[in-house]
Amino acid sequence: MKRIITILLLLSVALGVAGCGNAPKEEELPTMADPINDNYRTFYQVFVGSFSDSNDDGIGDLRGVINRFDYLNDGNMLSQTSLGVQGIWLSPIFKSPSYHKYDASDYYQIDWRFGTEEDLKELIALCKQRNVKLILDLAINHTSNQHPWFLQFKEARSTGDTENPYYDFYSCVTTAEKQNGISYQKIAGVDCWYECNFSGGMPELNFDNPTVREETLKIAKYYLDLGVDGFRFDAVKYIYYGDTASSVEFWQWYMQQLRAIKPDIYCVGECWSGDNEILEYYTAMNCFNFATSQAEGVMASAAKGMSISKYTNYITNLQNKIRDKNPDSMLMPFLSNHDMDRIAGAFITENNMKMAANLYLLSPGSPVIYYGEEIGMRGSRGGENTDANRRLAMLWGDGDTITNPVGSTYPEKNQITTTVADQLSDENSLLRYYCKLLTIRHKYPAIARGQYTAINDSKNFGGFRIEYEGETYGLLHNTSDEELSCDLSSLSGGNFTQILDYVGVGSARLEGSTLILGPQTSVIVK
Repeated sequence: MKRIITILLLLSVALGVAGCGNAPKEEELPTMADPINDNYRTFYQVFVGSFSDSNDDGIGDLRGVINRFDYLNDGNMLSQTSLGVQGIWLSPIFKSPSYHKYDASDYYQIDWRFGTEEDLKELIALCKQRNVKLILDLAINHTSNQHPWFLQFKEARSTGDTENPYYDFYSCVTTAEKQNGISYQKIAGVDCWYECNFSGGMPELNFDNPTVREETLKIAKYYLDLGVDGFRFDAVKYIYYGDTASSVEFWQWYMQQLRAIKPDIYCVGECWSGDNEILEYYTAMNCFNFATSQAEGVMASAAKGMSISKYTNYITNLQNKIRDKNPDSMLMPFLSNHDMDRIAGAFITENNMKMAANLYLLSPGSPVIYYGEEIGMRGSRGGENTDANRRLAMLWGDGDTITNPVGSTYPEKNQITTTVADQLSDENSLLRYYCKLLTIRHKYPAIARGQYTAINDSKNFGGFRIEYEGETYGLLHNTSDEELSCDLSSLSGGNFTQILDYVGVGSARLEGSTLILGPQTSVIVK
């Protein structure tokens, strides 16, 4: 309770962010009580075991997420006294032998380290109260090798019991049938190799078996009935690895079944691949846009001063391609996630990090923040090649007993020295910047929902013309470390005469038709 009170007190004094433009008038801002009838939301990824510990065992849990809810959303998405995220993505919470839980041994049990189903129900109720969508990470292409399904399958294969209903539950081949590019592990004593593309402890299910399809559908139905809003589907291309058409067909069928239950379901697929393959899965659901992520992605590259046109043209072209595939779909940009080195390590200065945040949080669709990104946490695989270093304990700074996951080796000297508590009390901090940035995003529905057309003026000055509900907006970025100016009347589709808001290191002003935009600053004009 002590740490909750501390955070709330700090939040209550958060009044704004220096260098982020004029604060909007409170009476102009919709609150979370206003209904949002679509899925254009800013999501926050919580790696549950590393987020917040409620029972002093060093492991994050669902109660920890509940305790930190005001940090994520205090009930007013534009209040600037919390992040104001509109959605939460929980990493897997099902019973599992690993710390990361991507290998479920029972999909119908919450892992005891994370809490109980009652905790999940309480979190669901809180999300509904605040109009925050809650999605669960669901890995159904594989299970744990400790799952009862696999134990039955292994027994049936070992004894040749073809009458066992689990005999064909997992993808397996003989020695002669093995394919290059696919990983297998042998079942001792028989010529049977089961597919396991992530590890021998994660056998791949056989989706040619109708019973497997129905069982995985039952899992999703169970949690939809419980009240969750949707799912993040892990490794969607591994349903039929190497056969995109078959995998896409499965997801089209699967999503059709789920939408029959919940028409406004929020789902996103992880297809870690190039855009051409990702676009095929957009016919079934939204997918993460991997080209926006990591140190060399279009967002970070532009933020570090490389040509902004690569970013603006990419966003415009991808939005068009996505909508051609599925008119109801949207971009899903992000900077990093639990499988990547933390994005803060890609930047020399915090100002670059702020610019990167502008570029993806002021972009169309439904962006996703990885926990700790908003305070600039660091973490990388390093020489030990361990993903645990990318999933380190959240730095609350108020006595939270959360500890780093098993297998982490990241040097403490390389980590940032500030915490959430520190940054909440510093109006110039990265965290307070994120709070303001999300406020601006939510204030203008056109940012998430509009049709984008690239505007390219110079190497470091560019952005978009945005069309939304009969109105035209301009969203312009200066990614350089110098003040730049531009004659707005010369821009394609311009005629912008009013500054609505700006956010960044510098400021924005109009002198006639000339926009003077400060370094590493973004502006919304009309």
